[in-house]
Amino acid sequence: MPTLVLAQLAGTSPWFAVNAVMPDLQRHYGYSDAAVGTLTSALQLGFIAGTLLFALLALADRFPARRLFLACALAAAACTLAAAAMAGSFTMLLFWRALTGFCLAGIYPVGMKLAALWFPRGLGAALGWLVGALVLGSASPHALRALGADLPWQSVFVAVASAAALAGVLVIWRVPEPPHPAGLVPLRLSALASLWRDARVRASVFGYFGHMVELYTVWVLVPLVLATRLHGTVAVSGWAFAVVGAGAVGCVAGGLLARRQGSARVAGAQLAVSGLCCLAAPVMLAAPLPLFLAWMLVWGVTVAGDSPQFSALTAANAPREAVGSVLTLTNSLGFALSVVSIEIFVRAAAAHPLPAVLPWLALGPLLGLLALRPLLGHRP
Repeated sequence: MPTLVLAQLAGTSPWFAVNAVMPDLQRHYGYSDAAVGTLTSALQLGFIAGTLLFALLALADRFPARRLFLACALAAAACTLAAAAMAGSFTMLLFWRALTGFCLAGIYPVGMKLAALWFPRGLGAALGWLVGALVLGSASPHALRALGADLPWQSVFVAVASAAALAGVLVIWRVPEPPHPAGLVPLRLSALASLWRDARVRASVFGYFGHMVELYTVWVLVPLVLATRLHGTVAVSGWAFAVVGAGAVGCVAGGLLARRQGSARVAGAQLAVSGLCCLAAPVMLAAPLPLFLAWMLVWGVTVAGDSPQFSALTAANAPREAVGSVLTLTNSLGFALSVVSIEIFVRAAAAHPLPAVLPWLALGPLLGLLALRPLLGHRP
């Protein structure tokens, strides 16, 4: 498990590489404030295409999952280096970021599959650690930018590309083949029916959708929000890492609490707190700096901490013969919603004051909580 967690962290580090250096790209190439949203959406769309294609072809079942992880990690590293080399062309940068997202579909979900095969009885806790690693991996480019503020912005791309390549080598070197590999189970589009026919599946899936409306949009906007009160690359990037990375605490702690309280209650509580953080934005943006930073950290913890619990709920409630298909389709739809949310809110933030924009993000948690209600009285 420690090896898988470390590999997941390093392998997903290219996810927000562009976001960490966006001010540098704007100074060098004149990109607009909305460009960060478009570039993030391109990666999200690449990830959606990758997860669907991998699932349709059942690649993680046709080929050893460890080798697939290695191939995708090396490919993501190459795409990241290509993006750095061609960043002067917005079209090429979009292309390479979309292709990076496609490669990440062979890192994050495949790492989850390896964990599921090795730890079938402790999957809830395993998901908490692995999603926490994804969160830290996503935050890591901000830490690298803070630590290397005096270095060229390309150093962030080189560092995360190196980390991704090392993640693939680590999995091949330290993770044996699972003892009981799953059989060939192709994606079943018919599994979509259970998303609205089964009340329990519908509750967890639509709760997850509400969570996804908020999550990635908040992560994209974190540097912009911090820049309203902090100044300088080190301060903004360092706190961006702290805020986004705080979600790992929510994931791991949520997994531990779910053993006693149930996944639905833990997910619902974190969803409610993150929604309140959205609504508190007009007050907190003008609050004393220590209170402002505490608000950002609480938001960072709760905006991501419910993610593994939604996956655990959906896996527990989906039809046994279609769990993989339901999870794949749910994740793809959730990431599609994140693309719409990112585009809407990043453009709105470029045109309107943040105190008027951020409270509207609470619509995601609100709708998620309404959908989750049928499960809140249970402890699966």
